[in-house]
Amino acid sequence: NPKFHMPEDVREKKENLLLNSERSTRVLTKTSYSQGRDQALSKSTGSPTEKWIEKHQGAKTLFNKFSNRHWPVDIHPLNKSLVKDNKWKKTDEIQEKRRSFLQEFCKKYGRVSRHQSHLFHTVSRIYVEDKHKILYCEVPKAGCSNWKRILMVLNGLASSAYNISHDAVHYGKHLKKLDSFDLKGIYTRLNTYTKAVFVRDPMERLVSAFRDKFEHPNSYYHPVFGKAIIKKYRPNACEEALINGSGVRFKEFIHYLLDSHRPVGMDIHWEKVSKLCYPCLINYDFVGKFETLEEDANYFLQMIGAPKELKFPNFKDRHSSDERTNAQVVRQYLKDLTRTERQLIYDFYYLDYLMFNYTTPFL
Repeated sequence: NPKFHMPEDVREKKENLLLNSERSTRVLTKTSYSQGRDQALSKSTGSPTEKWIEKHQGAKTLFNKFSNRHWPVDIHPLNKSLVKDNKWKKTDEIQEKRRSFLQEFCKKYGRVSRHQSHLFHTVSRIYVEDKHKILYCEVPKAGCSNWKRILMVLNGLASSAYNISHDAVHYGKHLKKLDSFDLKGIYTRLNTYTKAVFVRDPMERLVSAFRDKFEHPNSYYHPVFGKAIIKKYRPNACEEALINGSGVRFKEFIHYLLDSHRPVGMDIHWEKVSKLCYPCLINYDFVGKFETLEEDANYFLQMIGAPKELKFPNFKDRHSSDERTNAQVVRQYLKDLTRTERQLIYDFYYLDYLMFNYTTPFL
């Protein structure tokens, strides 16, 4: 299809994609982070980092002090002293395998290129809960709404995770993010808090995001993304569709996703985990999966000393009458795509599949 643009990051061989697209490392050194920071500041006088430096007295000294510090290379043993129940033995074994797998992956591929992003951008998706010393990186469509409810309860902002509305979770300013702290606060928490990330099969997460944002009324995604997608990828679109942006088809959404000249940018709901949470730069202590969400989450809660009565909620945050997105649902959506399109989706999420050891989908 001449209108279909193959994304730039899948034109190269998969080995090059693996080595270049992550652009991160587990170690921040003077030759990597601080040089990148100096170059960025010399090119732009209005960067967020420079504004931060100008705003805070003595911040430049702190910036140099902490940007030159090496982050830990190896994963450290988790403190499991609070885990008293033997039923978690299998969960713990799986967790250790996930952590080791991610560490070995990053050792092999994560040091090839130096990290270029600003520190504040790197940690911008990480939520902080100081009481129990937790850092949680938000991955949309992987249980993040209920995780933020849990953080609110742990922080004393609510008595029960079941009483917190969707709007309070996502639009209230109740939880702090790591980028809201100064440099000392960021580095101290990165080096001493328990850092968790919860992920999901990339294809399943993608379909879940499409169903949530485009198959139900939405005052943001339809006019912003829907209108642009229909205009570019639907020949002879009717005037009503062009005006309200409703009714985006899955195939059109995929054309947008894989287009290197997208009419609108990416969104966190279908962005790669490798670009949301930087797993080869930030040493995550705990790697949970949506496929075993409740078990992983409740083990994590016991491990960090959460109240015994606090359990991870299992309800569907929105559109509760809809069937949960699972492998069978995903297959129904993939039927509308060509084999080439399915392969390109896999190529797009290639790093996420490899980092978190997900099975290659049947394409």
